[in-house]
Amino acid sequence: MSTLKLVDTLAEQALLEGLLEATKPPVPAECRHLHYLLATPFRYAAPYPKGSRFRRAGHTPGVFYGSERVETGIAEVAFHRLLFFAESPATAWPDNASEFTAFRVSYATGRGLDLTAAPLSSDRARWMHPVEYEACQALADNARAIDIQVLRYSSVRDPAAHTNVALLTCLAFASSEPEARQSWRLRFSAAGAQALREHPPGALEFPAETFSGDPRIAASNRPG
Repeated sequence: MSTLKLVDTLAEQALLEGLLEATKPPVPAECRHLHYLLATPFRYAAPYPKGSRFRRAGHTPGVFYGSERVETGIAEVAFHRLLFFAESPATAWPDNASEFTAFRVSYATGRGLDLTAAPLSSDRARWMHPVEYEACQALADNARAIDIQVLRYSSVRDPAAHTNVALLTCLAFASSEPEARQSWRLRFSAAGAQALREHPPGALEFPAETFSGDPRIAASNRPG
């Protein structure tokens, strides 16, 4: 939809989208049956600019991150948006609420690791460190070496620490299309984040202190 504002007709938009698609790296063969929202994390060969919890920076294999509860996913989005503003003090807070889409997708694997269960849960502090990802990245490297496809772990950003999943390969998807989409509107400010869903009605609020366990948020002196 973002390209529609650049053209006058749907035919022109389709042409523009086709040109853009031709400039992108090919989708890996094992991911070609998937909707682009599912395949995208595994598509791009450009250097990953900064490491994430289970993916190192640089030319590294993709990871699809998801949450078992929509509330956990919203908490993750809220945290990372607030972190962006904390680290970019010259960027103005948006005047209007931002729109985000949550969706469900199924996965299945006989080769997964559950970091929330024994014996791996004994290292919970290492898996849930707010900023140091080396232990998690090393685990992911070792997991890939023995063909582990899915990692299940507690969310660091959800106040209730509900569960996230990291798919290390697109072969773990059990469905090829996103399902059960929900539209959320999120408002961000120095006070935190508020999230509203119209259908079905729902609301979540994350005061700024919700994420104060992360030193980057705690140290922010950005004015309201």
